[in-house]
Amino acid sequence: MQVVNWCFTLDGLAEPETFHYSLIYISTLLKFLQGSGAMGGFLNTLRSYLWIPIQQYTTRELEVELFAHLHNLSLKWHLSRKTGLVLRIMDKGTNSVNSILNYVLFNILPTITDIVIAVVFFFSTFNIYFGGIVLVTMALYLVVTVYVTEWRTKFRRDMNEKDNASSAMATDSLLNYETVKYYGNEKYEVDRFRHAIQSFQLAEWRSNASLALLNFLQNGLIGISMTVGSVLIAYLVVVDRILTVGDYVLFTTYILQLYAPLNFFGTVYRTIQRSFIDMENMFDLMDEEVDVRDIPNAIDYYPTHGKISVRNLTFGYNEDRIILDAISFEVKSGQSIALVGPSGSGKSTLIRLLFRLYECERGMIFFDDHDIRDLKLSTLRMQIGIVPQDTVLFNDTIRYNIRFGRPTATDDEVYEAAKAAMIHDKVMSLPDGINVVCFCLYALRTTLYLFPHQYLGYETLVGERGLRLSGGEKQRVAIARTILKKPQFIFLDEATSALDTHTERAIQQCLEQLCATRTGIVVAHRLSTIVNVDCIFVLDKGRIVERGCHTDLIDAKGVYYQMWETQNANQNTNEESS
Repeated sequence: MQVVNWCFTLDGLAEPETFHYSLIYISTLLKFLQGSGAMGGFLNTLRSYLWIPIQQYTTRELEVELFAHLHNLSLKWHLSRKTGLVLRIMDKGTNSVNSILNYVLFNILPTITDIVIAVVFFFSTFNIYFGGIVLVTMALYLVVTVYVTEWRTKFRRDMNEKDNASSAMATDSLLNYETVKYYGNEKYEVDRFRHAIQSFQLAEWRSNASLALLNFLQNGLIGISMTVGSVLIAYLVVVDRILTVGDYVLFTTYILQLYAPLNFFGTVYRTIQRSFIDMENMFDLMDEEVDVRDIPNAIDYYPTHGKISVRNLTFGYNEDRIILDAISFEVKSGQSIALVGPSGSGKSTLIRLLFRLYECERGMIFFDDHDIRDLKLSTLRMQIGIVPQDTVLFNDTIRYNIRFGRPTATDDEVYEAAKAAMIHDKVMSLPDGINVVCFCLYALRTTLYLFPHQYLGYETLVGERGLRLSGGEKQRVAIARTILKKPQFIFLDEATSALDTHTERAIQQCLEQLCATRTGIVVAHRLSTIVNVDCIFVLDKGRIVERGCHTDLIDAKGVYYQMWETQNANQNTNEESS
């Protein structure tokens, strides 16, 4: 203001005053620190440097906590959700938390400080009218911003849901690439994706249109305020000569500098509101109740006898559909039993209940006379090895997938488990350098002497869900990692269903040896694989309709006998036709 007044002294519009060079020095220093100097803003650079570890810590802890929470949720919850949708929510939610922290600390608080200082400055330097103009404008600006942003939240939320849906649809379609090809439905899937994108874009248009309306109202308020203020101060300078030209320049300059952060405040508020919407789904995930959890004072489980007792167990996925109805049986240590029956009779469900993927609704399960609900999940599940019917492998190496059964196992133990599962020779026959990653790993590890050249096949990548391996090879990898785990209880859910007859017989001997000193439960479709178990339970419509050894059940000529005769007849027919 003093500089402007000095410039106008020749016209008599202001009184000459002493020029203060200190103001120039202070202004230059502040501009340098703010970011207008040659070094690009020392304070901004320092702030960014200090914020990096805070941002990384926040992201890491949130993602790890959410990831752990997702693993603690029940199988029922996971079966009802799409993986692509969950990952999308997780990614957008953690990014939004960082955005909010960043905006609150470095944008909102400084902007509020600027606004408060501006109001006080205009009230003290000019008069009540100028302070009133600024105060009313800011109040209206904030009210309009808050109310319109709240109104358009529904559009943003709808856009978010459509975005998540399109992403989940694309992920699901690509994961089922083979199914799409088998049925020639590429065009159908593309059309579905196009429709999902169009739905998202319609929601996006509504969100952007409401944003344009908000910007119009905000800019209108700022424009009206500047016009009223400029006319008022021009009147006081030219007509009443109460203020100087320097005051006029100061007012217009400062009001522009004030409305810039005020306008930015509106943008930040909208961004924060959008971030809160993105965080809603993440918080919904965090609020999901863990259905299966340790009770207070749960005990560690270390098998003493290895006995399993199931007493009057009843379970259903829905209240109106009972899967298991009053099931009771006992398996002693070193015994092996088999569960057979038609599809949907509850065999695999029983295995999941024994692993405590679901809670028992009625009835009880005991491990060595301990109620399964009194045992810590971590120690219980460490004592159980499962070979599932549908084997899904990690998109990593064969070595990694086998070692997953016991991550602390040595390479020699991995090889021995693979030999026991009869997959070792197949792995060794895989061509060297089957992919670039294998070659790089080979070059690195052979340099470090971590494993010999002949074991390079174990570094072969198995592909997405193990699709680069055949069904039988995947099952043998699953058997190998179960062997490596060395559990007390072995649950085999159609463990050899994808194997040829020769390999199945060889692995069957291995599994029988494995179960000789352990408690084993076998779910089988091929009855020829269970003739040597201690007891066979025949399930039908959720009930045990027959029980006994193979010979006794054949002599009884009941349900099991009919199943046996049917399979033998089918096998003879297949042999004759071949």
